[in-house]
Amino acid sequence: MYYILIVLAVLLAILIILSLLAPKSYHVYRSVEIDHPTEKVWGQLKYLKKQQEWSPWARKDPNMDQKFTGIDGEVGAVSYWNGNKEVGEGEQEITKIIDGKRIEQDLRFLKPFKSQSDCYMDLEELDNNRSKLTWGFSGTNKFPMSIMMLFMSMDKMVGKDFEQGLQNLKHNLSSEI
Repeated sequence: MYYILIVLAVLLAILIILSLLAPKSYHVYRSVEIDHPTEKVWGQLKYLKKQQEWSPWARKDPNMDQKFTGIDGEVGAVSYWNGNKEVGEGEQEITKIIDGKRIEQDLRFLKPFKSQSDCYMDLEELDNNRSKLTWGFSGTNKFPMSIMMLFMSMDKMVGKDFEQGLQNLKHNLSSEI
């Protein structure tokens, strides 16, 4: 019995130390320069349905169930999806719009595990025919996920998808000409 108590105490101490060392938050973002004016790029960002045209996750499961509620392109609009293992289940809601410059969304995953992140897209005019788009999201790592983040990188897990999405957007805009 004495040895069991020692083992449990050691395991508890390790768990406490890991939780103290674990990252409490994350922020992942990527940027791309696009050879189009901000007005043209903004039309692809503001609307949830338009985002599906360049979303890397929509391409990972083109047959996922999707539902849109609210007025697309306005605060309160929601996009719901339920897809394969690569995309899971969740929804994103537009929470703030600074017309032509920034859109903020609440990103809620339901499966494979529940989580919430704050997503944003910042659009900056570089000159009359060039724009810079920064797409990112941030959130907090709750226990026990925080301990798992000691061994995994949110940037590595999601960063490549952001890069792919931005390249998809850039390609779509170029093919509209």
